[in-house]
Amino acid sequence: MEDIVQIKYALDTFYFLICGALVMWMAAGFAMLESGLVRAKNTTEILTKNVALYAIACTMYLLVGYHIMYSSPEGGIFPSFGLLIGAENTAEEVLAGGDDAPYYSARSDFFFQVVFVATAMSIVSGAVAERMKLFAFLFFAVIMTGFIYPIQGFWKWGGGFLNEAGFLDFAGSGVVHLCGATAALAGVLLLGARKGKYGASGQINAIPGSNLPLATLGTFILWLGWFGFNGGSQLVVSNIDDANAVAQIFLNTNAAAAGGLIAALVVARILFGKADLTMALNGALAGLVAITAEPLTPGGFQATLIGAVGGVIVVFSILGLDKLKIDDPVGAISVHGVVGIWGLLAVCLTNDDATIGAQLMGIITIFLWVFIASLIVWAILKAVMGIRVSEEEEYEGVDISECGMEAYPEFTSSKK
Repeated sequence: MEDIVQIKYALDTFYFLICGALVMWMAAGFAMLESGLVRAKNTTEILTKNVALYAIACTMYLLVGYHIMYSSPEGGIFPSFGLLIGAENTAEEVLAGGDDAPYYSARSDFFFQVVFVATAMSIVSGAVAERMKLFAFLFFAVIMTGFIYPIQGFWKWGGGFLNEAGFLDFAGSGVVHLCGATAALAGVLLLGARKGKYGASGQINAIPGSNLPLATLGTFILWLGWFGFNGGSQLVVSNIDDANAVAQIFLNTNAAAAGGLIAALVVARILFGKADLTMALNGALAGLVAITAEPLTPGGFQATLIGAVGGVIVVFSILGLDKLKIDDPVGAISVHGVVGIWGLLAVCLTNDDATIGAQLMGIITIFLWVFIASLIVWAILKAVMGIRVSEEEEYEGVDISECGMEAYPEFTSSKK
């Protein structure tokens, strides 16, 4: 019997770690997607943001974030504050624990959770691209990953009041994606639009990205990483029921992405008369976000439809935010925020335990907490150090002013 317990523990720990590694690889997906959708003169800076925010997220979550999110078993509103992650599970605890024994290493749980924090922060990066000061962004990342994200994460995944109220969010349409998009929205509202994006008479000027092959590669990397994102959230794979559940989650995750891409491509063709690649890419990501709140209970066709609705929503959301002069260079607020809300509501379509009241409660709570907290932090940074580069620096490109080097020097040094 002890041998079986040890094998199950080792298998579930290994599965958890591999899924975490897949989610970590999503950091590369965000970096490639964002660098492809910004102009060449801003590429080095956005790559710097992506690698730096990942390191900051890992450090802050290790120091305080994980403790805040998972050290209050009594639940409630106010989490415990403390430093560092807890002790590792010992062999004696696992073997003697019976039904209450841990299924996997506590360190594998930390690793899986920390890459989710980085994902939420990566969402912010693309929305504020091309005009934000690098170190203002990184200072915000410290507070976001150390405190803002973990507190609302505790409310659901740490056993807090949202979890007690019946709010369902399997892998993070709200806890991760809506959270990141809301923080981005607060920053964008204070930051303002890029110069030249909106004309004096109300026209919207397209600012094309510099490298669509990179953006496409980034989307495929994110698509791959999402299997770990959703699949790993099942937590266990070492028995027949959980193994079957993981397989269904993989199937649904893939189906929703495909449905979202097809729907966005068709809608773009109807609206613009062309096959808009950027809308198709965002459609795939929208499908993934939509299914993340509940990737287990739908059937494959249901998952495709849930993703397809997300793909339709994201096109109209991107166009709508532009009309409101909310400048989001990569569509992050629409993909992760607006479609994240759809994903949370869609849980009610396939999960009998979901209620519309609890889902709305979760959506409103996450949005209000993250928006107000982020707005305060952004406002303090704006007052203390400024959050936006000068007009000249924006024109020359933030690669030079913020990083002192260019990603494509042969093409951008003499041409702006």
